[in-house]
Amino acid sequence: MRQKEGEFRNPSGCAIAAVISRSGERMSGEKIIESMKPMHERSNGLGGGFSGYGIYPEYKDLFALHLFFTDKAVRHECETYLRTELELVKAEVIPTRTIPAITDEPLIWRYFVTPLRSVLASMQIDENEYIARVVMHINTSIKGAYVFSSGKNMGVFKAVGFPEDVGEFYRLEEYGAYSWTAHGRYPTNTPGWWGGAHPFALLDWTVVHNGEISSYDANRRCIEMHGYKCTLQTDTEVITYIADYLLRKQGLTLEETAGVIAAPFWETIERKPEEEREQFTYLRTVFPSLLVTGPFSIVLGFHGGLMALNDRLKLRSMVTAEKGDKVFIASEEAAIRAMEPDAENFYAPAGGEPVIVRVKEGCY
Repeated sequence: MRQKEGEFRNPSGCAIAAVISRSGERMSGEKIIESMKPMHERSNGLGGGFSGYGIYPEYKDLFALHLFFTDKAVRHECETYLRTELELVKAEVIPTRTIPAITDEPLIWRYFVTPLRSVLASMQIDENEYIARVVMHINTSIKGAYVFSSGKNMGVFKAVGFPEDVGEFYRLEEYGAYSWTAHGRYPTNTPGWWGGAHPFALLDWTVVHNGEISSYDANRRCIEMHGYKCTLQTDTEVITYIADYLLRKQGLTLEETAGVIAAPFWETIERKPEEEREQFTYLRTVFPSLLVTGPFSIVLGFHGGLMALNDRLKLRSMVTAEKGDKVFIASEEAAIRAMEPDAENFYAPAGGEPVIVRVKEGCY
């Protein structure tokens, strides 16, 4: 008999997990799928997804655009736009398998592209800014087309369904990545649809999130003043754009970015040593509207690393662990044990404490 909402355990909703190899060893998607099974009851089947880094080594210098289309006419319209704006090296359907648990799938394609150098020179912007503008244009101006992944040598795979089914649907066992993140969704006040599943991505940044952003309107209004558009009907989208703005456009470090998103309370700042006090005061003063409030735990993926971060009150669970050269992050210890039964050095980060893991230089 199918369980109904309210009849099963939902400890704070949503499930997140991640694994990274510090040596850059590429891992299939099988283990990250396994990590989601013990957390099945944190989700309700309205969204699941994964991101993998290092999955396209043969096209590592090209941007990989993953898109959903509602129909063929929309796909043709979008492809026409892409060919006028970019050099389109390869276009193909993203391989999937038919399973009963995943239904009503849109058209799912990927495009390996690169900006035209002459266009970049004339516009006097770099390739990342140009691709970000292309993504925003498609998602706001081509009805029925949604770019849900746009980085180099990485990709997001998401759908409406439980995450373990989504992983099987996308045949993730056929990919190799040095870093994986995963999400099982339990939406509360936003719709469950393919574009609204996690991870959210822009360029090389991906975000999986457990929680609820009470500051969403303030965050959205601020970030949209800088050229971003929130179109995917889920509050988590704004965290991805905040990360891109702070890290890429403002040049902040990961630690400083964490100090904006999960800024300490003013009374906490006052008790810090002088240098830290000045730094946090500066960040809170310059970026006040990018403080994310409400309960959250997130994992930010990027080329060569991961950052895990709780809200400053730690209102959502998150643990980390290690084994050999691998680091694991998840909502629950059980998820880590599913990936690595002998994992050790378990640690629960404090509220607002970033846990940053990087691959060794030159290994990705």
